[in-house]
Amino acid sequence: MTKKLGAILPDLSPLRSSREFRLLWVQGLVTNFGSFMAMIALPLQIKDLTESPLAVGAMGAVELVPLVIFGLYGGALADAVDRRKVILLTEAGLGLLAVILLVNALLPEPLLWPLYVVAAGVSALAGLQRPALDSLMARIVPHDQLTAAAALNALRWQLGAIAGPSLAGLVVAYAGHGPAYGVTILGFAVSVLLCLRLSPAPAAHDAQAPSLRGIVEGARYAWSRPVLLGTYAIDLAAMFFAFPNTVFPFLADDLNAEWSLGLMYAAGSVGSVVLSLTSGWTSRVRRHGLFVVFGAAGWGLAITAAGWFSNIWVVLVCLGFAGAGDMLSGLGRSTIWNQTIPEELRGRLAGIEVLSYSVGPQLGQIRAGTMAGWTGTRPAIWSGGLACLTSVGLLAAVLPKLVTYDSETDEDALRRRAQKEAATATTA
Repeated sequence: MTKKLGAILPDLSPLRSSREFRLLWVQGLVTNFGSFMAMIALPLQIKDLTESPLAVGAMGAVELVPLVIFGLYGGALADAVDRRKVILLTEAGLGLLAVILLVNALLPEPLLWPLYVVAAGVSALAGLQRPALDSLMARIVPHDQLTAAAALNALRWQLGAIAGPSLAGLVVAYAGHGPAYGVTILGFAVSVLLCLRLSPAPAAHDAQAPSLRGIVEGARYAWSRPVLLGTYAIDLAAMFFAFPNTVFPFLADDLNAEWSLGLMYAAGSVGSVVLSLTSGWTSRVRRHGLFVVFGAAGWGLAITAAGWFSNIWVVLVCLGFAGAGDMLSGLGRSTIWNQTIPEELRGRLAGIEVLSYSVGPQLGQIRAGTMAGWTGTRPAIWSGGLACLTSVGLLAAVLPKLVTYDSETDEDALRRRAQKEAATATTA
C-alpha cells in the first residue's frame, strides 16, 4: 500500500537534492501568495473607484505591452548576467510597487492613475524576472528530476492561486484595500530575504550582452526545433481558442447560478492541484510530448463540455478537468524546455516561453468576449473548445517530432544532459 501511494504522490526528490530549489520553492510560495492578494485587490479597487467594467478591463491592456517587451529583453538579460541578481532586484522592485499601492490606498481620496502605472510596472518586472527564474531550474535541478521539479513548482503556484484570491476577497471586504497591499509587501520582504541566501548564478564567461541580435538568435533556434515549436504553438492555440475566464460572470448568469462565480474561477486551480498531488507517476515518463498534446486536447474537450452542459455542478467539474489537462500540458512543456535547451540560450528561450503561456490567455479573453457578444456566452465557450481540439490535432499532425519526443533518445536532450554532466564534473 505504501509503495502504491508513493507512486502517486508528488516526487519530492528536487526538494531533497537541491538547496537552491528548496529556497526558490519556499520563496515562490511566499511571493505568490502576496502577489495574488494584490492581483485581486487591484482590480477590485479600480472597480470601486470607477464602477466601470471597461476601466477594469483596461488593466489587461496596459499590462500586455510591457510583458512582451520586457519578457523578451529579460530572456536576453538572463543569459548575460547573474540570474540571482535579476531575481533579487526584481523582487525588491515588486515590493516597492506594492508600497506605492499601499500609500495610495491610505490617501483620503485614492487616485486612479497610479493603479495603472503599478499594473504596467508589475508586468514589466515580471517579464524581466520570469526568464531568469525559469532558466535557473535546469541549472539547479538534476536532469532526471526536472519533471518532478515542474510538478512541485506548479503545485506551489496553484496553492497561491487558491489561497491568495480567497483570502484577498475577505481582507478587502472586511478591512479594505490597504491591509491586502500590506500583506503583499510583507510577502515580498520575506522573499527578498530568501533570495539573498541563494548562491550566485553567473552567466557564462563568453556570454553576449543583451541585444536585439541575441533575441533574434534565440528565436531562430526555437524556430529550427520542431519539438520546441510544437510546445509553443499548441499552448498558444489552446489558450487563444479556449480561455473563457473573461465570460464567467455571464456564464453564471446564464445558468442562474450567480453564487458560483468564485467557484468557476477556482475550479481550474483545484483540478491542477489534484493532478500535482498525484503526479508521482510523471517522473517515470519519457514521452513528454504526449503530455503536451493530450493535456491540451483534454483542456479543449473539458472546455467544450463546460460550455455545452447547463447543470452548474457538471460545469464546475468540467472546469476542474480542464485545469488538470492544462497542468499535464504544462508539465510536458516545462520538462522539454529544461531537458533540451542549451545553457547559453536558456534565458532567451525562457523569454519566448513567457510569451507563449502569457500572451495566449490575454488574447483568449479578447476572443471569448468578442465571440460571446456575437453568439452568446455558452456557444462562445463550447465553440472555442472545439477549435482548440481541432488546432491541437492539426499541430500534432504537422509537428510529429513533438509526439514522438523521447528524453532518452532525443538528440537535444542527450546533448543537454552531457553538457550538464560536464559542468557538474568541472564544478566538482
